[in-house]
Amino acid sequence: MTMTASPIREAAAAARAASKALARISTAEKNRALARIADLLETEQEAILAANAKDLEAAAANGLDAYYIDRLTLTPDRLRGIAGDTRKVMQLEDPVGEVFDSRTLPNGLLIGRRRVPLGVVACIYESRPNVTVDIAVLAMKSGNAAILRGGKEARNSNAALGELLQKALSGTGVPSDAVQVVSDPDRAHVDELLEMNDLVDLVVPRGGAQLIDYVRRKATMPVVAHGDAVVQIYVDQDLDLDQAVTVVDNAKTRRYSICNAVDTLLVHETVAPAFLGRMAQQWGAKVTFIGDERAREVLAGCGAQAVEAANEATWTTEHLALRVGVRIVDSMDEAVQHIERYGSHHSDAILTENYSNAMEFLDAVDSAAVYVNASTQFTDGAQFGLGAEVGISTQKMHARGPMGLRELTSYKWTIIGRGQVRPL
Repeated sequence: MTMTASPIREAAAAARAASKALARISTAEKNRALARIADLLETEQEAILAANAKDLEAAAANGLDAYYIDRLTLTPDRLRGIAGDTRKVMQLEDPVGEVFDSRTLPNGLLIGRRRVPLGVVACIYESRPNVTVDIAVLAMKSGNAAILRGGKEARNSNAALGELLQKALSGTGVPSDAVQVVSDPDRAHVDELLEMNDLVDLVVPRGGAQLIDYVRRKATMPVVAHGDAVVQIYVDQDLDLDQAVTVVDNAKTRRYSICNAVDTLLVHETVAPAFLGRMAQQWGAKVTFIGDERAREVLAGCGAQAVEAANEATWTTEHLALRVGVRIVDSMDEAVQHIERYGSHHSDAILTENYSNAMEFLDAVDSAAVYVNASTQFTDGAQFGLGAEVGISTQKMHARGPMGLRELTSYKWTIIGRGQVRPL
């Protein structure tokens, strides 16, 4: 008796077949499909926003945290931003087919590496419906098919975006099966998908630590992910105070619900009174300081309005709120040791006017993105010139930091000869 394949396996099989065709489609044809996606995101917003409103209403009724609701929210401006990012991806060089490291061996063989798509990329994510478009667009431009399984909290939004993507692909050379949006929130689909290493080449989980840990344990194919993003900024003794206040304010308050918002300030003891006094004045009661004993003493002297006592868990917490840990350190070495012990290797920064300290910090801190005198909120595929991102990897194999087009490719060796044979 022939068994009927499950819907999720059928979707994966269709994506696998589409990936073979997509890998050979011209850059112009892929860009044509991306242009249609961008146009529809701007001209057909009403249905998407209506679907998103249903998700937001359910999120509020279920008491989801403010940062979660912010990530879930779509607005006309945000949809225009997604369309803009899609057009930026169109303008990027297509990595597929690039030949690199080409050379002629002494025996006359012309050998090189040619960049090729991975095949089928699956993404399992929570909350952010913009991920549906970001990954579909990046996968398509890099010649990959995508299976996109969002969380139940964005079910209506993702379904509407999936319909838009299918409409955009119709009439182009890109197979419609190249993008599979799974809006059914049944957890069984995730378990089944993670067993399909015969159809799926890479899985990227995006969400909380619980989701990411689950995918890492269950997946039978390679996984690229990051866990909690504990972001730290070291405020050095040699600094431009006005610049430091501006950078830290942006790193915390521009958008506190994203993974690259600063969580911990490590402040050199010689500048702590001046710097923390300025931050207390800048933030008032808007941001809560969670300080060690020394920091609390300084903040009390500065008249800070919202101060709590830190504990060991403070330094490993991704706050995703208007809260920031503060620890006073006696040296840059102490700050680097703190980052190594408590950080997540995501994004960390130093604020300094001392060139030697800046270069030493860049060398010593083992994170995917290390900054000097700039806000950590730049850790983003679009900001890095990648158009968008599939995710931000804190791993070292095979991608690190924001994952764009090149990170969605592999390569194959190509060897061209004239009848060479290997000697006995």
